[in-house]
Amino acid sequence: MTETTFDDFGPSKVVQLYSAKEGVRAIVVIDNTALGPAIGGVRVSPTVTMQEVCRLARTMTLKNSIAGLAHGGAKAGIVAHPDNPNKERVFRVFARMMRELTEYIPGPDMGCNETSMAWIHDETGRSVGLPEELGGLPLDKLGATGFGVAECAEVAASFADIKLSGARFVIEGFGSVGKAAARFLAAKGAVLVAASDSRGAVHDPSGINVDELIEVKQQTGSVMNYGKVASMPSAEIFGVPCEILIPAAAPDVIHGGNAGIIRTRLILQGANIPATVQAEAQLHSRGILVVPDFIANAGGVIMAAMEYAGKNEQEAFAAITERIRKNTRLVLEKAASEQSLPRLAADTLARERVTRAMSYRDF
Repeated sequence: MTETTFDDFGPSKVVQLYSAKEGVRAIVVIDNTALGPAIGGVRVSPTVTMQEVCRLARTMTLKNSIAGLAHGGAKAGIVAHPDNPNKERVFRVFARMMRELTEYIPGPDMGCNETSMAWIHDETGRSVGLPEELGGLPLDKLGATGFGVAECAEVAASFADIKLSGARFVIEGFGSVGKAAARFLAAKGAVLVAASDSRGAVHDPSGINVDELIEVKQQTGSVMNYGKVASMPSAEIFGVPCEILIPAAAPDVIHGGNAGIIRTRLILQGANIPATVQAEAQLHSRGILVVPDFIANAGGVIMAAMEYAGKNEQEAFAAITERIRKNTRLVLEKAASEQSLPRLAADTLARERVTRAMSYRDF
């Protein structure tokens, strides 16, 4: 097990949970609560690790801070397969084990959805991203994160000297976030030329019909069943020429081993921590603009915070548009003026707000 690294921000709590009777194992990391109770998703994966959850929790601290939310950052990981037939039981046991961690508000992440949040809420009385029937704003159904990515693209395009209408884009990870991002970008006139999931990728330089691809994915479970275009292994999608690349799935999919083959002008990080630090530096040196995760994909947590505050769908989407557009411009202007990595500029701005909040706290 990798030892947890602590710094001036946290993490404030690192908790391992295990039910010997049920065989349910999980990790909860509450990174920082200076701004308020911590919101962060529950990731379900058989390979999720303590280190990954710690990194994701810190990303949530920065994301919530720069989005101007009254929430700190946290994350949870359940060590299980997303397709576990006993998923409800797993979530209910997890919820009971973390019920006393009252400063943590769970939300949906990879491997779960609003139904999972309903189970947690039934056990603990707190979660976000709930079904509409329970008064929630279902983040995946509404496409909140993907909507935010598209709003980010509209601002970032000019910084990368791209005209969004007609721009070719690639989605790595055609899941909830990827599908929504594709739908909203297509509505802005951008052209999807490649998409991938765990089984492979499809590519057509002349463009792929987004609605048809979404239908195929929903009906069959994979983009590979979209038989109208060429297919390729998932890893080869990073070499597809495009103006905009959106990694929207797992961590560290862009790394030193494949950053060199990427042929794009703008990367919008739809997933959390999808690129290593070394890869981002390498891409920056090649003139590729990379908008970091906690700027580009903040739409989901903004909507979650709006739900928690009792706001409606219209108010939530308005907040996503206003905050992501403002922060994208602010970060990219700062990075350009300082000739620095966008992540460094974003990190500095996010940390300033957390640091000020911590100065008022006595813990």
